[in-house]
Amino acid sequence: MSDQQNAHDVPRRRFVALSGALGAATLLTGAAAVGGTAAAADGTGAGPVPDTCPTTPPPPGGAAACPPSQLQGLCGRPTDNDPLWHDVQYCANGTVPPPPQPKPDCLKMTPNYVVLHGKPETTHNYLLLPTCRITGIECPFLETGGVANYWHEAWENARSGGSVPVQYANIGLGINSQSARRFDQLHIHMAGVRASTQRRLQELESQGRMATSPSQWAAPANQAAVTGSAGDRVYRTLRLPNLRDNLFSLLYTNVVRPNSLSMADQTMIVVPKTNAAGGFAGAFYVLNSDISIHDGTRTCDYLLVYS
Repeated sequence: MSDQQNAHDVPRRRFVALSGALGAATLLTGAAAVGGTAAAADGTGAGPVPDTCPTTPPPPGGAAACPPSQLQGLCGRPTDNDPLWHDVQYCANGTVPPPPQPKPDCLKMTPNYVVLHGKPETTHNYLLLPTCRITGIECPFLETGGVANYWHEAWENARSGGSVPVQYANIGLGINSQSARRFDQLHIHMAGVRASTQRRLQELESQGRMATSPSQWAAPANQAAVTGSAGDRVYRTLRLPNLRDNLFSLLYTNVVRPNSLSMADQTMIVVPKTNAAGGFAGAFYVLNSDISIHDGTRTCDYLLVYS
């Protein structure tokens, strides 16, 4: 899809593609056909699960499922010519990128993802990329139960003591919307955030101006301005005790679908909460924005620190 894809075409194409994978009857039966409701991180119901593709749970320690062939129009094809996808293929199976693209420095390789340097290369700028062909946040397979938990894996790598730790006082993870990104292979930024961002989020939490259940995430009362590199931007704010649940599914179910928005237009940022000593405080702030809200944004780059 182009960056100019309109907001109504994505749900329509999601239905068409997933109809091929499941059959229209399965889609029309809704949540009952795919196992009820999605559990929120705090134990409350998060509403009906999004349309899903048939998947088989991955074996312990094995690779998670990848998008079925019916979704290649939305999620990308293995033959696509994207630089980040070439980097993934080199790290995963040794396929040399086409010239003049250089070979990447593969910092970590697993069956589900690889970790690479971001640009500019610093000790607090890394990327986590699926080994599956997934163009970005607009791919509906990300909302299903078969996908790997890339956000959790990004945190486990970026945290202090992780395999590729982000060496910055406060850590931020982020993903851009389709129109804001440069490359079309899904990548979660593992970077820093300013101390002022951490303080602002803790302030919002203490004032009760932050959702504590995914079902409250889209409420106007839980939208707040956070200052970044381009001034104030407004984000929907949510506090979670862990990253156990699929954040893509939570976003689609609780924000995008109820408000007739497009997943392609969304940005999402995860900021682990810190304590007074600078250590992890056992909670995560999850921010989402798009330009459907006043002073909203489609990019995570205003809050993340790369250089």
